[in-house]
Amino acid sequence: MLTPQSGGSISLTRSFAPLRMTIRYTPAAMPVPLLDLKPQYAAIRDEILRVTEEVYASQHFILGKKVEDFERDFAAYCQAKHAIGVSSGTDALLIALMVLDVKSGDEVIVPAYSFFATAGVVARLGATPVFVDIDLADYNIATAQIKKRITKRTKAIMPVHLYGQMVAMDQMDFGLPIVEDAAQAVGAEFDGRRAGSFGAIGCFSFFPSKNLGAFGDAGAVTTNDDSLAEKLIDFRVHGMRPKYFHHYVGGNFRIDALQAAILHVKFRYLEKWTEGRRRNAKIYDELFAGDDRIILPRELPRHRHVFNQYVIRFKDGRDRVMAHLKKIGIGCEVYYPLTLPQQECFAYLKPGRFPNSETAASQSLAIPVYPELTREQMGEVVREIRRGLE
Repeated sequence: MLTPQSGGSISLTRSFAPLRMTIRYTPAAMPVPLLDLKPQYAAIRDEILRVTEEVYASQHFILGKKVEDFERDFAAYCQAKHAIGVSSGTDALLIALMVLDVKSGDEVIVPAYSFFATAGVVARLGATPVFVDIDLADYNIATAQIKKRITKRTKAIMPVHLYGQMVAMDQMDFGLPIVEDAAQAVGAEFDGRRAGSFGAIGCFSFFPSKNLGAFGDAGAVTTNDDSLAEKLIDFRVHGMRPKYFHHYVGGNFRIDALQAAILHVKFRYLEKWTEGRRRNAKIYDELFAGDDRIILPRELPRHRHVFNQYVIRFKDGRDRVMAHLKKIGIGCEVYYPLTLPQQECFAYLKPGRFPNSETAASQSLAIPVYPELTREQMGEVVREIRRGLE
C-alpha cells in the first residue's frame, strides 16, 4: 500500500505474517549547477549573433574598431582613463609587470591565497613572489602585514580583490607601484571607486565563468597613467611601434576582435547581472541565518561586493558536505585547495606557514550564485548543505 507522508515522501508498506516492513522513498534533490551560462546566452543570443556576423563579414579579426569600442566603454565603466584589451587575465598580470620592468632579482608582494597566476607571473619573469597572509574577514591580503615584507628589492605590490570584494585600497600606500589583480572583481567598489581605478595598473579576466565572460580567453588592463598606457599598447604587440620597429621585448597579448565584440554586447547587461548576484547573496544570507556551523561571506563597510563567487566556510565537515553535494548533483568548488606557498613549484622559496590562508584552503566552499538562480534552487542548496553536515 502506498501512503503519502509529510515532506513529499512516500511510504511503501507491505504486510507479511508475521513480518511488517516499512521502506521510505524520498524524491531526489534538485540538481543545481555551480554555473549555468545557457540562460544568459539565450537572453542575448540574437545580439551576439548579429555582432559576430559583423566581424565575420568584415574579416577583421585582430584589434580594430570592435576592440576600440569595447576598450573605450570598459575604461569609463572602471572609472579609468585607459583600458587595453589583452589575451587573458593571466596575460593582463604578466604585461602589467613587464611594463613596470619587473625582472630577475626583483620581488613582488602577493597574497598567499589566490589563483595561481597571481604568483605564477612573478616567477615567470624571474622575480620572487613574496607571500603575505590573508584576512579571513574578506579573504584578501592582510594589509597590516605588508610593510614588514617590503625590502629594497620590492618592485611592486599585487593585491587581489578575491571573490568579488576589493582590498581596502586606502591601506595600500607604501610608495610602490600597485598592480590590482581584479580578475574576479569587475564592477566591485571601495569608497565608491571601481576596481582597476586605484593602482598603477588594474588587471581583469574575461574567462567565461567570470561575471563578464568572453567566449574563450580574454582580459584587459586599465590605467590612469598616459605613459603606462602607451607602453601597454606597445607591449601587447611585441613592443612594436610603428610596424616592425620594436622598442621593447613585449609579447603577443592581443584580444581578438571577436571576443571584444561579444564582450561589448554582454557589457551592457553587466550591472543587471551583478545586481542578480548581489540579490542571491542576500537570499543565501537569509536562508543560512542562525546556523553557526557555517561562516558566511561578508560585504564589508565601504565596499560593493560583486560575488564572483559566494564562498562559505565550515568549522568542521567541509569535505563531507562537498562529497554529498556532488553526489546529488549540486555544484560546488574549492577555491583553492592549496595556498600558493604550498604549491610544489614554490617549495624552493621555503615560504613558511600562513595560517589564515591555510584555514581558507581547508574550510571554504563556493556554491552557486549566478544571477539566473531561483529562490527554490537556492533553498535546495541550503537544505542539502545542512543534510551534508548531519
